[in-house]
Amino acid sequence: MIIMRSRFDEQLNHLRKKMIEMGAECENIIALATKALFDGNVEEALRAKEEGIKIDELEREIESICLKLLLQQQPVAKDLRIISAALKMITDMERIGDQAEDIAAIVATLNGRVGDECIYISAMAEATIKMVTGSIDAYVNEDLSLAKEVLKHDDLVDEAFISAKASLIKMIANNINDGEYALDLLMIAKYFERIGDHATNIAEWVIFSVTGIHQQGG
Repeated sequence: MIIMRSRFDEQLNHLRKKMIEMGAECENIIALATKALFDGNVEEALRAKEEGIKIDELEREIESICLKLLLQQQPVAKDLRIISAALKMITDMERIGDQAEDIAAIVATLNGRVGDECIYISAMAEATIKMVTGSIDAYVNEDLSLAKEVLKHDDLVDEAFISAKASLIKMIANNINDGEYALDLLMIAKYFERIGDHATNIAEWVIFSVTGIHQQGG
């Protein structure tokens, strides 16, 4: 029995390592898409697509690990929460990858024009990377306070999105020729807002994995 538990704990540690790896890939793809936007670099935007493929592969690998843990072992209640939370979290991480790819795809159509007219987008990108990092660290370390800090950062992302929207509407009003470009930036801002929402979901599942209570934010 002790040997079986030891083996189970080893597999749980392997799961945590893979979660860290997938979280790091999410950070990378957001950073790549952001750098591509502010450098006006199409090649960097294309690299984001490669990161997206890695995230998809890790999602499948982690899903397989979780299913093996459930089928081959006899997890107790806390183990079940950790595994089920991981399954929920990887869905959100995969969507983070998709939305970062969507940002990169828009960047590829901007013909080298950079997004520095809207400083709020940069703030959103920085905040979302911190949220993804924080939520994964909170999961691995079972850190409730860190997970709750991530939830607070979502308000900052939402506020930055409101400011970005107002700024871009003003840009269109000042120069109708910038209308299409401003709408592209607005879509990018919206994708960052969604990334923040997914990071919030991850933090909520972390709280569930520790406490057994899943309370969705507003």
